[in-house]
Amino acid sequence: MGSMVLLDLMGGVALLLWGLHMVHSGVLRAFGPDLRLLLGKALGNRSAAFAAGLGLTALLQSSTATALITSSFAAEGLVSLVPALAIMLGANVGTTLIVQVLSFNVQAIAPVLFVLGLVAFRSGPRSRIKDLGRVSIGLGLMLLSLHILLDTLAPAENAPGVRVFLGAITGDPVLCILIGAAVTWLVHSSVASVLLVMSLAYSQFITPYAAFALVLGANLGSAINPLVEGARRDDPASYRLPVGNLVNRLVGILLVAPLLRPITEHLHAWQPDLAKATALFHIAFNVATAILFIGVLDGMARLLKRLLPKQVQAADPSRPRHLDESALETPSLALADAAREVLHMGDQVEIMLRKVMAAMMNNDRSLVEQVSQMDNNIDSLNEAIKLYVTKLTRGSLDEREGQRAMEIVAFAINLEHIGDIIDKNLSELATKKIKRRLQFSTEGAEELSAFHKRTIDSLRLAFGVFMSGNAGEARKLLAEKTALRTAELAATERHLERLREGRPETIETTSLHLDVLRDLRRIHSHICSVAYPVLDAAGETASDEQSTSDADRVSAPVHGRS
Repeated sequence: MGSMVLLDLMGGVALLLWGLHMVHSGVLRAFGPDLRLLLGKALGNRSAAFAAGLGLTALLQSSTATALITSSFAAEGLVSLVPALAIMLGANVGTTLIVQVLSFNVQAIAPVLFVLGLVAFRSGPRSRIKDLGRVSIGLGLMLLSLHILLDTLAPAENAPGVRVFLGAITGDPVLCILIGAAVTWLVHSSVASVLLVMSLAYSQFITPYAAFALVLGANLGSAINPLVEGARRDDPASYRLPVGNLVNRLVGILLVAPLLRPITEHLHAWQPDLAKATALFHIAFNVATAILFIGVLDGMARLLKRLLPKQVQAADPSRPRHLDESALETPSLALADAAREVLHMGDQVEIMLRKVMAAMMNNDRSLVEQVSQMDNNIDSLNEAIKLYVTKLTRGSLDEREGQRAMEIVAFAINLEHIGDIIDKNLSELATKKIKRRLQFSTEGAEELSAFHKRTIDSLRLAFGVFMSGNAGEARKLLAEKTALRTAELAATERHLERLREGRPETIETTSLHLDVLRDLRRIHSHICSVAYPVLDAAGETASDEQSTSDADRVSAPVHGRS
């Protein structure tokens, strides 16, 4: 009997967590960019920040999500510590609102929410109405899970083993606080853990005193998640906000815990319904904590800045700058962040391309070494972008978002291939030229410089096509591809003409000259790959011959030379 009760209880909690996830993801998909914009505008003073944190968390059903969003703002320098702490005080109160609503018997509306949600969710292509349908279904699942929990616990009243077990683990208030914190940390939701405590209290499996102690633990556990997930270990300053939030909770618990028994007696006498009494205690604790700390945030911020100073370190070009983990719940924002990171990667590829040609023309060995190091940075950024987009695609994306995700990964891979060509091919050609003290003829150097400049110009054009999706610019890029192929043939013919004239510089550098032209053309083929998805989306296609030649060139392996 006891094992079946525990199994049903776990199933009810799992359903509750999934309902919370659907509400959270649905709200973010429907209003994610707007919510971030609203949060960003509400940072002028602590009162507005408190209200923004309360409202956002009430919608998202997750103070952890609010904490991660706020932490990302703080890390980028978009919000100071005082309003960020005020947002977290509001977020802590916001999580109590849904608990307060669900403390009433509203499970009868679950079927209505399911029907409305299903109709909205099946309304056709991705839209805000479809996302709101997801929210409606999630709310219905939450109500259904509460009904399951209560129905599961009702017959278990006659199971002495379950009652003895729960009585044993909830007999000590300190143990209750630790259990509540651990459960909340594991499930990543104080809402779920408090609703579970309400169900146990309503079925009289635990005493009101134990229920209130578990609620204190749930508040503590919800402050641990942002500390683990929202801070960067290499920057102590990133711990300021989550540590400040944790200190607020700890101080509140330390002040309330000694008074827990008289608080329990008075509140239970005023509200005999243990589920409602638990919800009231939850909201009272967070409101009281907010009132206590809202006026002393300036001093707390100064203390946190002193204890956790910002670590000044040189920017690491191999580390991504724009991949915000908290944006993964909002596909449009996450895709924008990934695209910005690809541009960051592209900027480094452009620098590599400029340096390798300068090294070749000026016989500068130090530039060759710099190019080799930059290729390692490009490889690291490519891996980071692919991992980030993979995390994003684990969620549900609509067709356009999925297509954009693949475009981002494809362009990042092509940029990484360009880096390999520069490092393993052009750099080695430059090294060979430096070792042998060779010089291009005046005409040959001018041809290579002009060819190189057109490649750089096309790369910059490709960045614009990648971000804007402009079909006209994509056609312009492919037209330049055809023109560059013609220019390569003409440059090769002029080089052969100089060979026939017997010019010494041309004879010495003929292999280098032709190899540089070929590698720049291969780089240009990778650059032009960004145009095809844009033209496909616009209902246009390149000629079969051009598409085939591009595919062959882009997929061609990169070989080093001795």
